[in-house]
Amino acid sequence: MYFAALLARTEDGWEASDTELDDVETLSDLADLAREASPDEDTVLVLIEQEDAWFGVVRVDGEEDPRIYVSDAAAAARSSYGEILLTDELLGRDPDDGDDLDALDLDGTEDGDSDDDEADDDPVAGTGEGVPHGPVGDAQILDDLGVSEKELRSLATDAVTEIAEALGASETLETVR
Repeated sequence: MYFAALLARTEDGWEASDTELDDVETLSDLADLAREASPDEDTVLVLIEQEDAWFGVVRVDGEEDPRIYVSDAAAAARSSYGEILLTDELLGRDPDDGDDLDALDLDGTEDGDSDDDEADDDPVAGTGEGVPHGPVGDAQILDDLGVSEKELRSLATDAVTEIAEALGASETLETVR
């Protein structure tokens, strides 16, 4: 079960809106959705949570590039919403690495047959290579809003609610939950 909400900072405080991510396919789409929530180019936070498995924060300040924090990259990699946040840049990967090798059959089997036995034994197979267990991204994403890096890294269960409380936006967030 997922929960996603937008929190836009305005002159009057935080405004929350429930958001559907079904039409969002890329980080750019998500940033555009956030920018639409605040026509005055104020700070907008996209908060995404999958039960107690992982949470993500995307911060969009006007036309600047979005800043991202994901609490557990490996857990998020198993989620279609998490995959939106886990960009090559965030994971420290070169997007051009391996593109030429993808077409080659280098798995050691004949006729392009794959060895599926290894993938079946690996519970994290299909989550993408090089995805670390644990947090990735900008852990100082909320420092200026009252949530320190240490506090953000310590959040586990009900992280979105705790972030909203620290921002003074818990009542606002509850209206869309």
